[in-house]
Amino acid sequence: MTAPQFAAAGRAVPSRLARARDVLAFEWTKLRSVRSNYWTLLIAAVVTLGVTAIVAQSIASAPAPPPGGPMNPLTSSFLGYGEYAVLPVTVLSVLTFTSEYASGLIRTTFTAVPQRRAVLAAKAAVTGAAALTAGELLAFACFLFTQAILSRRHRGLALSHPGALRAVLAAGLVLAACAIAGVGIGAVIRHTAGAIAAAVTVIYLLAVLCLALPSPWNVRLGRFTLPFAAYQLVTVHPQPSLLPPSLSLLVLIGWPAAAQLAAALLITRRDA
Repeated sequence: MTAPQFAAAGRAVPSRLARARDVLAFEWTKLRSVRSNYWTLLIAAVVTLGVTAIVAQSIASAPAPPPGGPMNPLTSSFLGYGEYAVLPVTVLSVLTFTSEYASGLIRTTFTAVPQRRAVLAAKAAVTGAAALTAGELLAFACFLFTQAILSRRHRGLALSHPGALRAVLAAGLVLAACAIAGVGIGAVIRHTAGAIAAAVTVIYLLAVLCLALPSPWNVRLGRFTLPFAAYQLVTVHPQPSLLPPSLSLLVLIGWPAAAQLAAALLITRRDA
């Protein structure tokens, strides 16, 4: 309700903090009340851990890779994570907006909360927090699972190894960044199929297209994509040809920030 509506009803206008808390609770209720979200996340986690175990076992039975190679003990912990966890969470985040547009529920949402940017911010905050929590739990599980398998061949790393804890925490942040980007893309495009295609393009296909370019443009442009930035954050030995981890973190934050900015500019200029 707007301030004039509260005044017409003879009720005191709640503070901004109270209204923000109510909008966050509103979006959190919608997110957790959809049972398919739990099943999707559970299946994604099981598949991710299964793929992680297969990759770790194959690495453990193979000759030792070079310390800075793409299959080093730390980076290999997240080979399954990048596909089987990121993609389902991104799709779910896109659906937080597009499903409401498809069902017409978005009209009810904007009637209850006329400040559309507040709705966008609440959806991004709730979805991002949920993805960050799930991402960190899964990242730690993938790391510990991989190192337990590799330790049988004395190739595992401890969490106290320089750069290991940073990489695991960054892996959870990657999931949150993709989720927030998905919310913004869903708000911009509003149609489920198109928004999912756009999100997959941003998160995966841009990097693939950059790899197809001739050298040195494949690296010069590829380092600004999400997969290249994520790789620099989850490895102990960052590639010197790519951006350093500090700048890669800015790239990782920049993509969801750009999606949210575009959504904030468009969401108030369109009909529900």
